[in-house]
Amino acid sequence: MDENIRKQKEASFHDEYRGGKMEKEDPKRYRQFLRRKRFYSVVKRSEDFIQNFLKKNCKDKRVLDCGCGEGRVSIFLAENGAEAFGIDISPETIKVAQKKAAERNLTKISFLVQDVENLKFPDNYFDIIVCAGILHHLDIKKVYPGLSRVLKPEGKVICNEPLIHNPIFQLYRRMTPHLRTAWEAEHILSKKDIKLAENYFSKVEKRFFHLFSLAAVPFFGRPAIFKIVLGVLSSIDYLVLKIPFVRWWAWQIVFILSEPKK
Repeated sequence: MDENIRKQKEASFHDEYRGGKMEKEDPKRYRQFLRRKRFYSVVKRSEDFIQNFLKKNCKDKRVLDCGCGEGRVSIFLAENGAEAFGIDISPETIKVAQKKAAERNLTKISFLVQDVENLKFPDNYFDIIVCAGILHHLDIKKVYPGLSRVLKPEGKVICNEPLIHNPIFQLYRRMTPHLRTAWEAEHILSKKDIKLAENYFSKVEKRFFHLFSLAAVPFFGRPAIFKIVLGVLSSIDYLVLKIPFVRWWAWQIVFILSEPKK
């Protein structure tokens, strides 16, 4: 696929969703998008890990939020003492993020329409970079070099991504092509994609999350039962996902890149 066409499709896909066009012109598809969010009801363990990392490392630091979407992570960063920069390829998404930041009277935060594959920041500019569910939308062969370039030598990149190796999760993705772009569907990260980061960073730390815990999703509408079931299944995940060959079947991986190769 031509690079410019791919990026236009990604931008318009998210513009339609966040700009209100999808809700008006294709309400059925819009409701399907909203229902998809129930799967993210089980991600507390990975979200806690990321939030604790950011709280520990981001105060008084310059932090880049790649593919910031509506600004949730960028706002969290600014509210916890960081100088936050959020970038996204979708202009409509950036407008939403700017509005949310303004409503909170946040001053140490900037939102820019920018391509993560072609970062416009100086070398060694950021202390921390966050890539939350964005890499599978991109050509990571172009992303890793840019992240390494703009990261300070002592800095860190924290990434949170879905993994491709579980056949059940892949079946769901194939059955719901309307919920993602064609590029996104074909570029869910693999073990090989994670290893590629070693060409640009000397240190790659990995954590795996959410396998059996997804079985709690059907109980989402019954909060008391959902909480109990999720707690039990998350504890099972904590143990099972320590097994080397099983862990790559997880839904998500969090990996931390450091010691950039300049």
